[in-house]
Amino acid sequence: MDTFTVGASPIEHTILGACPHDCPDTCALVTTVRAGRAIRVQGNAAHPQTGGVLCTKVSRYLERVYHPERLLQPLRRGGPKGAGRFEPVSWERALDDIAERLRAIAARDPQAILPYSYAGTMGLVQGESMAARFFHRLGASRLDRTICSAAGAAGLEYTLGGKVGMPVEHFAHSRLILIWGSNSIGSNLHFWRIAQQAKRAGARLVCIDPRRTETAEKCHAHIALLPGTDAALAYALMHECIVHGWVDEDYVQRHTLGWEALRARALQWPPQRAAAVCGVPAAHIEALARDIGTCVQQRAPVAIRLNYGMQRVRGGANAVRAVACLPAVIGAWRHRGGGLLLSSSGWYPVQRDVLQRPDLLQRSPCPQPRIINMSTIGDDLLRPSSPAFGPAIEALIVYNSNPVAVAPQSGQVVRGFARDDLFTVVLEQFATDTADYADYVLPATTQLEHWDIHLSYGHTDVLLNRPAIAPLGQARPNTWVFRELARRLGFDEPCFADDDETLCRQAFGEAVDFETLLQQGYAPLPLPDAPFARGGFPTPSGKCEFASPRLAVLGLDPLPAVLPNHEPAGADARYPLAMISPPARHFLNSTFVNVTSLRDAEGEPQLEMHPDDASARGIADGDWVEVFNERGRHRMRARLNGRARPGVVVGLGIWWRKFSADGTNVNELTSQALTDLGRAPTFYDCAVQVRRCTAAPAVQG
Repeated sequence: MDTFTVGASPIEHTILGACPHDCPDTCALVTTVRAGRAIRVQGNAAHPQTGGVLCTKVSRYLERVYHPERLLQPLRRGGPKGAGRFEPVSWERALDDIAERLRAIAARDPQAILPYSYAGTMGLVQGESMAARFFHRLGASRLDRTICSAAGAAGLEYTLGGKVGMPVEHFAHSRLILIWGSNSIGSNLHFWRIAQQAKRAGARLVCIDPRRTETAEKCHAHIALLPGTDAALAYALMHECIVHGWVDEDYVQRHTLGWEALRARALQWPPQRAAAVCGVPAAHIEALARDIGTCVQQRAPVAIRLNYGMQRVRGGANAVRAVACLPAVIGAWRHRGGGLLLSSSGWYPVQRDVLQRPDLLQRSPCPQPRIINMSTIGDDLLRPSSPAFGPAIEALIVYNSNPVAVAPQSGQVVRGFARDDLFTVVLEQFATDTADYADYVLPATTQLEHWDIHLSYGHTDVLLNRPAIAPLGQARPNTWVFRELARRLGFDEPCFADDDETLCRQAFGEAVDFETLLQQGYAPLPLPDAPFARGGFPTPSGKCEFASPRLAVLGLDPLPAVLPNHEPAGADARYPLAMISPPARHFLNSTFVNVTSLRDAEGEPQLEMHPDDASARGIADGDWVEVFNERGRHRMRARLNGRARPGVVVGLGIWWRKFSADGTNVNELTSQALTDLGRAPTFYDCAVQVRRCTAAPAVQG
């Protein structure tokens, strides 16, 4: 509820909202407004998950809202694609022209039109509500939104039955916490607060990550495995549990499927074998297994906080499957404070069909349009028409994403966006790398300027976002844009008249009390303390499926497999180093890169190297280096800061290309190869070489 206080004139009031960014914490916000201007954004102290605390990035959200370079009027391209030269145009003129272009293309084949969006906002309304209705009614190609979490989601689906797990707040009761593939301090701050609470109560924290992150430094132990070897480590831990009698045989027999087959495979992975694959001492694996075994013997809860970095390799989904088997093997699900959490989003009763209206496809000219994977957009934009592919992509509508910066193999992506015959519309708050290639750029609102409703993938509260201020300039919500385009194209279905508050109410229907959301900004979902203590997994069998009958029907290995990377470190002598590219601490994907204070905190694109790898190449700390492979090259500043393990370099991302030293970024090097399941990208499955540059290049942009 809005609150008003009268002190010194003028009157101030506060508005309850939610952080829109791609982070598991989904914080509750309180915005203070004076005379129509937001003057402060804080975490909502009344929300247990947020506790009044925001990350460094979002605590500076007003720098984004009132940034001098905010796009505040529609723009039409006035120069060559990529040059970023535009001229102002009215909303009427822009929307009329866009509608006419889309109508002409749709008359030939609506599948030649493609929406491209992801998690620039995590909101259910400004994300895929009115936009989905519009593209369904149009009959446009559908986008396979795989770029972040699809491999991990598939791994959970075939093992636990969906994106479900233990309540995050119950990690406070754990005695052993494995932080697996997550730099929680930088990317899951509120979980880290809970982990610290457990640590103060005597819990042991172990970080499993190729990089010695800020989180790894503060854990009791760190296992710096090679990228893409997580499944081997998980099997070695299972091996030790089996041979030392640390398996919960009762839980396994009652609540799992395929134990004998999993057991046989795990026994093929003694620590020595896994150590050779993972590039870590066998003693480290044995020590972690003993930690697990001690908890099992003491009936103390063991919990795994898994994150998405580890699934961005060829065998990512199978690795998630292997790790997700561990809590059932040791009976961790029995305990409050035991189990695993990768994503909690599957708990939410979202009415996606109500929001997105897939039934509108039946009224479109193309009731069963093709699906295009967003992770292969570089290749797909350059494909000609063919019977196998369908029509060439003629129009691209981009919202909530910056594909020129974030999609893999960005050199190829740039070539696709640079096509003169590609009609591109970008809904944006800033002149991103992608916006530079647009024919029209339409100014979008920020979170303080529109309605939205949010679930979380790190906790289980629903959050409502109410607009705190009027839209700046001529900025408009995504929903408004798609309503206006629908009207111009003659889509007269009543659903296109739903306003944003109505859409917020439709998202959960009667499952969540909307009045509670209006009053306090959030509403918790009711979940049991130990949701799978007696089984009841949302799989077809109701059990944790070590062996998946659904995978077997598809002709795939029903057990978690240990799969080598597409580009294993050292396999190609030309590119002997493995590169991973986690986000820099002050960025979130490509968001916040243009906030000056945050970009200044990062300094410049950095490549972390182990001193041995640097010395072998004549590289010193602070040197400019060129990291390259057959896909491209990118210049960065070498940092020998103790975070990279031997054989692995860390290219911190995701810088906008225009702010980097040579007009590229780390995705110049990543490939469009996909994961084992989930059709997801393999950003961390990337072999490179590094050499010293004799001089720093001129900064672009």
